[in-house]
Amino acid sequence: MVKRWLPLEANPDVMNQFMWGLGVPEDVGFCDVYGLDDEMLAMVPQPVLAVLLLYPQDRKKESDASTTSTVETKEPNKKVYFTKQTVGNACGTIGIIHAIGNAVSKIKLVDGSYFHRFYKQTADMDPIQRAAFLEEDQEMEDAHSVAAAGGDTEAKDGVIEHYVCFSCVDGELYELDGGNPQPIHHGPSSPDSLLQDAARVIKARIVEYSESLNFNVMALSMM
Repeated sequence: MVKRWLPLEANPDVMNQFMWGLGVPEDVGFCDVYGLDDEMLAMVPQPVLAVLLLYPQDRKKESDASTTSTVETKEPNKKVYFTKQTVGNACGTIGIIHAIGNAVSKIKLVDGSYFHRFYKQTADMDPIQRAAFLEEDQEMEDAHSVAAAGGDTEAKDGVIEHYVCFSCVDGELYELDGGNPQPIHHGPSSPDSLLQDAARVIKARIVEYSESLNFNVMALSMM
């Protein structure tokens, strides 16, 4: 039987309390991105370390698109921190793990904290091993449960919205989705242009899912 958690609300306060409690310093935090045009993006605190997107994912639509796509697949950079997702509704937590894991060189995690231990323990694992490690990790499951209960709306199972993370690694933009076998490469990027580059991909995703209004974008920034 597949283990299932309750979903995380797309709320920076919920996300921040969650990750601060696990060892991320409080000068790093999520904030809402209120629009994807240049004026709205300019309001987001810099530097941006990662971008989280919540959207109404349709796996069949994406599978059909991938089989007809002519986009060149690129072998993922081994430096990209990536984990598969095997726990239902854990995509919010997986998004945070991807966001922090690919910015850990810029974030001074609290010594001895959960995340400080987690990234050391999983550094040499492959994505499937990391997923198995997380599935058995009671400390993270308990922290996720507290965060899921801390939102403004009642956490319910059965949601169709899904979190993915955008990170810049070695001058390349990657989309990190634990439901996929590997990171998705979206072309050149830089720490300075990460937000704008992710916004470009997100705009295309919104067009693809134009029948829905259930989108949310948050940036992980140095405050």
